[in-house]
Amino acid sequence: MTHNPIRPWRNIDRRVSRQIRVGKVLVGGDAPISVQTMTNTLTTDIAATLEQIQRCAVAGADIVRVSTPDAESTAALRHIIAESPVPIVADIHFHYKRAIEAAKAGAACLRINPGNIGDARRVAEVVKAAKDHGCSIRIGVNAGSLEKHLLDKYGEPCPDAMVESGMDHIKLLQDNDFHEFKISVKASDVFMAAAAYQQLATVTDAPIHLGITEAGGLTSGTVKSAIGLGSLLWFGIGDTIRVSLSADPVEEVKVGFEILKSLGLRHRGVTIISCPSCARQGFDVIKTVSALEDRLAHITTSLSLSIIGCVVNGPGEALMTDIGFTGGGAGKGMVYLAGKQDHTLSNDRMVDHIVELVEAKAAEIDAAEKLAAEKLAAE
Repeated sequence: MTHNPIRPWRNIDRRVSRQIRVGKVLVGGDAPISVQTMTNTLTTDIAATLEQIQRCAVAGADIVRVSTPDAESTAALRHIIAESPVPIVADIHFHYKRAIEAAKAGAACLRINPGNIGDARRVAEVVKAAKDHGCSIRIGVNAGSLEKHLLDKYGEPCPDAMVESGMDHIKLLQDNDFHEFKISVKASDVFMAAAAYQQLATVTDAPIHLGITEAGGLTSGTVKSAIGLGSLLWFGIGDTIRVSLSADPVEEVKVGFEILKSLGLRHRGVTIISCPSCARQGFDVIKTVSALEDRLAHITTSLSLSIIGCVVNGPGEALMTDIGFTGGGAGKGMVYLAGKQDHTLSNDRMVDHIVELVEAKAAEIDAAEKLAAEKLAAE
């Protein structure tokens, strides 16, 4: 639960769920909501896949999924897992042997639909492999690949059909005394996905993996995901998320964190509050913010920065941020530290100086947190 006694209107009461483990990452319960993505390289190209995983990890990805459509891919998976800085989920769709191979290769989790991989005997074999090798499982229901009997029953993909599919798959795992699973009920339609997740949240205590599948390109997919995932997270539903974009997987990670940061559910890196700019701006806000986003991308410490073009809203926004800059006139503006006016700064030195201030503040926060952790460990 995220609780803010000073601003109760910002509280989000998270749904109570069981907690499972995906490698070193805890999912569900009181664990932070994790951010996932998926590689889009050929899994058999080990170097390219590892390079992409590394970039995603630097961007903050907690978990990365890798597709394993054939035996060559699961063979490559072993080498990828050995060098990956984050837990790897093996994406399995139909062939149960791929799931067994992925478990043996060291996958932290198997993404499957138990009903799609064969009869009860084959499901039992996959579950045994997961147990033997310490894998969790994600049941991945998708509106675009529902079972025929459910489509016949409901006439078309719908929330009821998706949740029934998910519960049928849960039963297959529970019948094999397997409980280390999470579940998703994804659709590309925001309304369908949201309704399915809301219904699912009432019928199982399993951790929920959120996603609006096949959301689209960077801009359109970000908007759809923010609306769909944001609304569910706001109401406490969701233990791990993946933003599905037709874009570089790193962008999925960035958007995922921005969604969580906007709701106060995760805090990572610099949150920049900036105006859209207008004729009153005392400097080029758009160009400045773009430069700062690029130069501050390496900061993982959570802190806030306001960049406002004029004095209409600038001082007010600066009151609520760690560092602020408000445009004035005559080629200079005011720097705020901890909400208070500190010094004037010329526009031509603005970017370099603000980067220095942010880096110094991040180092100060990191040192304080390290000291606090050391004191706690010594007690």
